[in-house]
Amino acid sequence: MKTAISIPDHIFQAAETYADDHGVSRSKLYSEAITQFLEKHSKAEVTKKLNEVYSNQTSSIDSSIAALQFNSICEEKW
Repeated sequence: MKTAISIPDHIFQAAETYADDHGVSRSKLYSEAITQFLEKHSKAEVTKKLNEVYSNQTSSIDSSIAALQFNSICEEKW
């Protein structure tokens, strides 16, 4: 798909230089950059939502459960 965008001159020049130096087309460079941006921000959004869900939850372990868990571990000699 063809599209037209406006970007600052310094970013365009840096992208052109990078594409030339690495032997990739401008389209490939922009496509890869957008893909990486979307992947990064998609993961960040998931983390943000999980943080919202668990922000009201305590992370402490009930002492009776902790004791049961501790007692279930077999002793080993080191």
